[in-house]
Amino acid sequence: MGNFFMTVFDNLRIIKLRDIIDIVIVAVVIYKGIKLIKETRASTLIKGILLLVAFMYISSVLQLNAINYLLENTLQIGLIAVLIVFQPELRRALEKVGTTTFWKFVKITDEEEENDVGEICTAVAKLAATKTGALILIERSTKLGDIMASGVRIDSCISQALLGNLFVPNTPLHDGAVVIGDNRIKAAACFLPLTQNNSFSKELGTRHRAAIGVSEVADCIAIVVSEETGTISMALNGSIKRDYTPASLKREINDILDSDKPSEKGKKEKILSWAVKKK
Repeated sequence: MGNFFMTVFDNLRIIKLRDIIDIVIVAVVIYKGIKLIKETRASTLIKGILLLVAFMYISSVLQLNAINYLLENTLQIGLIAVLIVFQPELRRALEKVGTTTFWKFVKITDEEEENDVGEICTAVAKLAATKTGALILIERSTKLGDIMASGVRIDSCISQALLGNLFVPNTPLHDGAVVIGDNRIKAAACFLPLTQNNSFSKELGTRHRAAIGVSEVADCIAIVVSEETGTISMALNGSIKRDYTPASLKREINDILDSDKPSEKGKKEKILSWAVKKK
C-alpha cells in the first residue's frame, strides 16, 4: 500500500499547471459537446453507436472474427451516414457554439413547474371553449431542437395569454406546434412528422396525427385541441388519449413530469404503461 501512495505522489509531482489547464479544457469541450447533442434526437443515435462500439470491443476480446469484421465495417459506413443525415443538426450546433452564453445553468423549482402547468392548462381550456385548434409540445428528456428549427424561435415566459394568441386563426404563427421546455415557450409554428400508423381512428385529423408522430420519436407530451369539437387530447409514447377536462389534463401532466424526478420511481412505472388503448 505504501508503494502505491508513493507512486501516486511521484506522479502528482510531475503534473504542471499546463497539464491541469489541458485536462480542464478537454473536459469542458466534452461536456459542451454532450450538451449540444442532447438538444436533438441525434442523442439516441449516439447511444446506439456507443453500444455498437462496445459490442465490437467484446467481439475482438472474445476473438469472434466474423462478428468483429461485420461490426467494424458497419461502424465505418455508419459514421459517414451520420455526417450526411445529421448535417443540419451539426451546422446548428456549431452556430450555437458561437452564439450561446458559455455558462448558463437553469434550475426549475417545483413551484415554477406547477405554475407553468397551470398556465398551459388554463390556455388549453380557453382554446377548447372557443374551439380554437392548438398543438402544444412539452419537452422532457429528449430535446426538440431540430423540430424548433422548423418554426419561429420565441424564448418567452409561459403565459396563458401568449399561448392563446399564438393559436388565433389567420395569424402568422397559428399553424403548427408550440414547443415548451426549460420553463420557457421556445418556439411556435413548428412542423411535426405525421404518424405512419394506420390503426388509429379515421376521425383523427392532421394535428392529432402530428402529435402521435412526434410522440413516437421523442418522449415529449403532445397536447391537442380539436378545432371541430374543442376536445382536448394528449399523445405520449406513440399513443393518444382523448376527452380530457382541464383538471384531468393538469393531473396527468403533473404525474408525468413528477415521474421524471428520481424520487418518483413508483409513478414512473405507471407512466411507462400509459395509453395502451389507442383511439
